Formats: sequence, structure tokens, C-alpha cells
Amino acid sequence: MTQIAIIDYGVGNLRSVMRGLEKAGARVQITCSPEEIAAADGLVLPGVGAFREAMDKLGTLQGTVVSATKSVPLLGICLGMQMLMETSEEHGLHPGLGLIPGHVKHFKKVPGFKIPHMGWNSLSLEKPDNPLLAGIRQDESFYFVHSYYADTAPEFTLTSTGYICPFASAVFHGNAYGVQFHPEKSGAAGLRMLENFIGMI
Repeated sequence: MTQIAIIDYGVGNLRSVMRGLEKAGARVQITCSPEEIAAADGLVLPGVGAFREAMDKLGTLQGTVVSATKSVPLLGICLGMQMLMETSEEHGLHPGLGLIPGHVKHFKKVPGFKIPHMGWNSLSLEKPDNPLLAGIRQDESFYFVHSYYADTAPEFTLTSTGYICPFASAVFHGNAYGVQFHPEKSGAAGLRMLENFIGMI
């Protein structure tokens, strides 16, 4: 059975992500061990909260994650997706892991739109043939909670979503994948996406 390591750096709802992956058919361990992260068949980087704090808490594991992603798939979820990007403008400009080209920006305040973007919203499939999107329908809805979004080029954009502005709601580059929404909270469609990720390992 596929062994997936959920990276534990003190930020994120790890148990919820673990239950989702187990339901999707993976053997899962929550770990902060560089050795276990390096030995895993796939990695998941969850996250909630502020970008800089999360990067600081990831600390010396940053190098371990970047190195491991050269050979195994990584899925970043919510803040974990944003951490894959080059920089974030949250509370100043801060560097991310740089696994996916692009930058994290704050939603502009627009009358009639609440920040954070919270609740169900649909995905426009920009690369429907990508294995992460197998069986996902055009305009299928997923659950979002975020105030910042990834700004990246079309070549790295798997799906886009509209809220205040169009933004990349799922991204990829090499073995690094990221989703701004929460697949573990997105019902059958989210479970299918987690199954797809497991199938890519």
C-alpha cells in the first residue's frame, strides 16, 4: 500500500487530511522526521494560518521537502499550496519553497465580496487531461477558505476559479501539485481528487 507522509510542522488540520487520505486508500503517517519524509512514496503539505509563520515553523524541513519532491509527488493544500510558490505578500514580502513559479497575493477589497473567500465554488478545468483531475467534472464545486490566492502563469495552472478576480485554484510544476481548496472537506469530488493523487504515486 502506498505510504504518504503528511508533513507535521505545527500548522494545519492534520487529522482531517489524514482521514481523507485513508478513506481514499492510502497508508498515512503524520511526521516531522526528515528521514520518514525522504522515505515516503508521496508527500502532503497541509496548512492554515499565516504564510510567514508557517514557513518559519517548517524551518529546516524546507530543504528536505524540496529535495524529496524531485523524486516523489507532493500535494500542498490551502496554505500548503501557497507555500509552494516563490513569494507571498502576506504581512510583507516573504519567500516560499519556490517549487512552483508564481506569487501569492491578497484579494482586493470589492463591494459585495467578503474576505476571506469562504464556502463552495466551482473549478474551471484548464488542463482536464492532467491525472489529478481524472473524473472531475467541469465546474465541479469544492470548499474554499482563504484571503490570499496564487498568481501564476497559465502553463502552471490546473484549474481556475472566480472570486473578486480569476485565480489559480490548483497548480503544478514537475512533481509539485497544490490546491487552494480543501479536498478533504469537499465530499465525493474531493475524495476522487485524493484518490487521483494516490494513483499518481
